[in-house]
Amino acid sequence: MIRMYKGTLIAVKNMEESKKFYQDILGIKMIGDFGANVQLDGGLFLQTIETWSSFINDKEVYLKSNAVELYFEVSDIDEFYRKLQMANIEYVHELLEHNWGQRVVRFYDPNHHIIEVAEDISMVAKRFFNKGMTVEQVAERMDVPVDYVKDCLAHGTPHGKESI
Repeated sequence: MIRMYKGTLIAVKNMEESKKFYQDILGIKMIGDFGANVQLDGGLFLQTIETWSSFINDKEVYLKSNAVELYFEVSDIDEFYRKLQMANIEYVHELLEHNWGQRVVRFYDPNHHIIEVAEDISMVAKRFFNKGMTVEQVAERMDVPVDYVKDCLAHGTPHGKESI
């Protein structure tokens, strides 16, 4: 029986470049640096591509698969996007708004793993509510239950999820 999910491990070509990216661009703190393996806050682990390959019986590691992403939320997407524009980033797409109202940008880390940074979902509900929409209208616009919107307005991100 699996007891608890501990995090996500991603293979990286250049550990120093990757550590700098995750610390400088996303503001993620390093918890432990063990050379070929680095533990970052929030359950993210970086592993050198060479050691990862050896762990999986020397199978080839493919980067830029576009099959998975690391997902983050920020309370101020505009501020984050301005910071991102000052960095040398390869975008999957620049800032856009999904049909439920959440604004998001997707880009690649130095190893071509997709990173999504989205507006904190509670901020989406608050933005619509502050523009004069009722709770019911916000729920309809976001395609979520009314109780979810009420939770967003009262407590921030629902269900104890944290934002960066």
